[in-house]
Amino acid sequence: MIKIIDKKVDANSVFARVTPKVDVSAIVKDIIDNVVNNGDKALFEYTKKFDKAELTDLAVSKEEIDQAVKEVDKEFLRILNRAAENIRAFHSKQKRQGFEITNADGAIVGQKIIPVEKAGLYVPGGTAAYPSTVLMDAIPAKIAGVEQVVMVTPPDKNGKINPVILAAASVAGVDKIFKVGGAQAIAGLAYGTESIPKVDKIVGPGNAFVAEAKKQVFGTVSIDMIAGPSEILIVADDKNNPAHIASDLLSQAEHDKMASAVLITDSKEFAKKVSAQLEEQIPLLERADIARASIDDNGKIIIAEDLDDAIDIANLLAPEHLELCLDNPFEYLTKIKHAGSVFLGRNCPEAMGDYIAGANHTLPTSGTARFSSALSVDDFIKKTQYVYYSKEALENTAKDVDYFAKKEGLTAHAKSAVIRIKD
Repeated sequence: MIKIIDKKVDANSVFARVTPKVDVSAIVKDIIDNVVNNGDKALFEYTKKFDKAELTDLAVSKEEIDQAVKEVDKEFLRILNRAAENIRAFHSKQKRQGFEITNADGAIVGQKIIPVEKAGLYVPGGTAAYPSTVLMDAIPAKIAGVEQVVMVTPPDKNGKINPVILAAASVAGVDKIFKVGGAQAIAGLAYGTESIPKVDKIVGPGNAFVAEAKKQVFGTVSIDMIAGPSEILIVADDKNNPAHIASDLLSQAEHDKMASAVLITDSKEFAKKVSAQLEEQIPLLERADIARASIDDNGKIIIAEDLDDAIDIANLLAPEHLELCLDNPFEYLTKIKHAGSVFLGRNCPEAMGDYIAGANHTLPTSGTARFSSALSVDDFIKKTQYVYYSKEALENTAKDVDYFAKKEGLTAHAKSAVIRIKD
């Protein structure tokens, strides 16, 4: 049963801050080293060992993609395209433009926006297929102008990829797809193999091995983030239907036994009603055992003094998903300082953002919304600045550079500026 807390809380005690029960770093390092040294051979061996699939080719063919699109029902294809349209509309607004100015010294300075050349997208396999992840991660990369989006995802024991994943990849415009998962897939993307091209950026969620691999290859490539268990925080008053709020809490609890579902309310009676609704709804879920563990171990209802106090607690916790199930939610939005994504009003469950609204669902967890943001077009670009001085502009400023550089004891810097005006 969910815990009801009628007191001030410590942020670290509310959301699950999870470290693996077993240190996987040494195992992952060995996997990465093997892939670096043996390329495709290592990937075939790991795919046989972990996924029970014997492959002769890691690449997904065009024929396989076309067949998957045919297998997926037309209604789901319609919804995929509708979601993709909304995601493109939202992320197109994030596209940056470079700039160029002439400063007071007469120099031209500017900034170019350049997409990374190749981006790698990791899509988990296992207990559930997530075509939404494909759309959310691939579409911003394409809008940024990435030349090649490379997707890796583990196959089933027959060497097949779930058709809905391939259909989503087709809709999103993924360029290459490979049948490989786990830490070995991350290593393949980071260092390249005979089949898999080396990429510049890796995005996408995964298990503890995938997360550790992303940590270890960071620096060789860029990564999006190290995501923790899913989180939802709901601020709600007693005007809400308790069944609605319970359902929203369970929308994250069903992800993972370590997921955290938290409600903050100013009404203890409402808290009890939501708790009762959770007990009614959990047995009806397909993933009831997962939701049960999440709610029992990590679920909490916090009783706030008032709604302003609830907002203060929300800012302290910096949640991945924040629902403001209140009257006039836009007024409270102005008070939110830290959240991955905010869902406003009584008719906007977090699931709308997961699938169809268009805002990205790859979000910072574990309190990192204090300093980081949702995945965006910005994750797939570089900003390269440039500087131009004419002879006249140099003459106007060289002596200042000379003086500044000598203050730092860098006489070669100083000389490189003044030597030109002496000439």
